[in-house]
Amino acid sequence: MKIIDRYIISQYLRRLVSIFGICMLIFIVQTFWLFIDDLAGKGLDFETIFKFLIYYSPKLIPIVLPLSVLLASLMTFGDLAENYEFAAMKSTGISLIRCMSGLFLVHIMIGVGSYYFSNHVIPYGELKSYNLRRNLAKLKPAIAIREGIFNDLGQMNIKVKRKYGFEQRLLEDVIIHEKTTDHKNRIVIKAKRGELKSKTTDATLQLVLYDGNRYEEIIGKDYQEKLRLPHAKVHFEKYVMNIDLSKFNNIDLNEENYTSTFRMQKVNQLQVSIDSLERDFREQKRVFSDNFNKKHYTSQIKTVKIQEYEPDSLITANLLNIVENKTKWRRRQSINNAITDVKSILRSLENKKRTFFIYQKLINLHKITLFDRFTIIFACIFLFLIGASLGAIIKKGGLGLPMVLSVLIFLSYHYIGIFGKNAAEDNSVTPYLASWISTIIIAPFAFYLTRRASYDEGFVNLDFLFIPLKHFFKKISSSK
Repeated sequence: MKIIDRYIISQYLRRLVSIFGICMLIFIVQTFWLFIDDLAGKGLDFETIFKFLIYYSPKLIPIVLPLSVLLASLMTFGDLAENYEFAAMKSTGISLIRCMSGLFLVHIMIGVGSYYFSNHVIPYGELKSYNLRRNLAKLKPAIAIREGIFNDLGQMNIKVKRKYGFEQRLLEDVIIHEKTTDHKNRIVIKAKRGELKSKTTDATLQLVLYDGNRYEEIIGKDYQEKLRLPHAKVHFEKYVMNIDLSKFNNIDLNEENYTSTFRMQKVNQLQVSIDSLERDFREQKRVFSDNFNKKHYTSQIKTVKIQEYEPDSLITANLLNIVENKTKWRRRQSINNAITDVKSILRSLENKKRTFFIYQKLINLHKITLFDRFTIIFACIFLFLIGASLGAIIKKGGLGLPMVLSVLIFLSYHYIGIFGKNAAEDNSVTPYLASWISTIIIAPFAFYLTRRASYDEGFVNLDFLFIPLKHFFKKISSSK
């Protein structure tokens, strides 16, 4: 490797690693706030939260890596151009393309490495983070009894009108619905006052109720007994309830019940899943079509003219006169029956349309995930070309203009991809086009900028427009 290649690569990699670390930290913090509702208030230790963020972080690589490549290349080449290092290289006969060749090979390796990372590490991280999040969702939060609504406490629901006193332990106007062994709400407890004796984070919650009534529905052997004794009522001055909360949080956070979603699959598994889903989808449509035709006899409809009808020897009247008959109720009945049948058919078609839409969306999501494993390779290469060329053109390093340009370019690239994928979910565009459209758009832009930078031209050459105008106004002024 030439000294100049080592110099440029070392300058670039230093910036890439630092920018990647900063961007990754920013996105991890954003992820924490995104899932704050799933993590907060459940008594989780730091290890569990850290584990969730580590499992989730591989999903951020396809976003963070292209942004880091773009910004690092723009800053590196902008700094080299600003310090006239490129001018010195060109004076010795070294072109910009030659300066970029070493990093171009580096980005090919980065792209291939990112493919293997997205095909092995990201599915594993998705498996772990998804199952951990599902298990966290089963955990009951530390009991926080809110005013005016029913709060779920496992086998009972409690509602209080007002909380007051020290640490809001005193309750006013308490209503409790308690389920019996048959999981039905047969017990209702109402009290004028209540008090929480233990902390809401303890394993057992002690609730003391004052001046109230307990109602319980009695299950009778027959209807007469139920009418005679519908429920039991007990008045109390003081009623102590001990609620066991430990069983609510008896959840194994390492349990993995979900292992087959499309984001957890590798390329070969996605290909098998797509093939199976498409085959099943075709079979479902074929079965529905056959059943629909048989049920509604659409293939057997035949136009019959009344004058062609030959009455049976035993029935002299024309049976089709039920339609031609001037009796209004017969006409109305026939029309209403037809309208009812048509509405029923339309409802059936609409329901099946929604089912097919969901199934097609699932297939498209599998395809988008499959194609995304490959697009990151070319995204890193093209964004590097854009960043390096822009840096050489604008001749600015640092975190000022390069940062602004990088963010604008990356947001354009990122949101084009998002819009395409959203359109592919409802089958407006093909999943293949949706996954590749952002890369297809930036590819000619990358080659265009590389060409202009290699010829030491500006970002956009408007001389073809301004020079004729300048000559035109010059002639006008000279003629005067």
